[in-house]
Amino acid sequence: MPGWGYQLSPDRVLAEITEVGLAATELGPAGFLPDDPGHAARVLRQHHLASVGGFVPVRLHVRGHDPVPEIEQVLQGYAGTGSRTLVLSADSGLAGYDTRPALDEDDWTTLLTNLDRLSALAARHDVLAVLHPHVGTMVENSCEVQRVLDGSSVALCLDTGHLLIGGTDPAELARQAPGRIAHTHLKDVNGSIAAKVRSGRITYTEGVRRACTGRSARVTWTSRPSCRCSGGAATTAGTYWSRTRSLLRSLPGKGRSPTCGRAPSTSVRC
Repeated sequence: MPGWGYQLSPDRVLAEITEVGLAATELGPAGFLPDDPGHAARVLRQHHLASVGGFVPVRLHVRGHDPVPEIEQVLQGYAGTGSRTLVLSADSGLAGYDTRPALDEDDWTTLLTNLDRLSALAARHDVLAVLHPHVGTMVENSCEVQRVLDGSSVALCLDTGHLLIGGTDPAELARQAPGRIAHTHLKDVNGSIAAKVRSGRITYTEGVRRACTGRSARVTWTSRPSCRCSGGAATTAGTYWSRTRSLLRSLPGKGRSPTCGRAPSTSVRC
């Protein structure tokens, strides 16, 4: 991601995904894996991983702009990687995630109509489309999430970090609309930084930077997937994943209600 600091290589990331026991991954941002679907699939197979799908920003609110051709191209690539989940975000059309335009009623009608069109298009490719409420996109805050629930039939990606920053309690959303939650991004959230981003005191990009490194924290990565911050304890990715599994078991559909409204907590803020 441009401007977000040091980038780990795909081989490093994929190796550590395998090391913690996961069997599949999203495809990552554009350029992370090879553009050719067949080549991308081979890279994943080398790490004994399958593809879940990926995060796809798309302009949905612009009247006169048809998002179908670009998503059709993405879906054709999905066939080559065996991907089955299209994670859409309502792209603002602006660079980055720190500003976004205001939508009028006609813009909202266009956005909601396009969501249903893309959901139907994905279904014809045997792919499930979900909308990812995301900071800096046109569906960010709780009112906008509710408009999507009320005005379209698209499924949602439950991202604990982005929902909290946007003012939506992810556990409450799961209780409110369990039938609309079809994909999950579980994040460890620094509550004080999230509150500053939500209030506009710092930008989303600055919030990510602080959440990853802190103002003065010294962060080191060892040969194992673990992170240690100066002055703090360390936790391995395996430990984090065991806590994530516990949270997943508590979500609706597993016979229990969510146990809390916060993202899973660990001792590490990196």
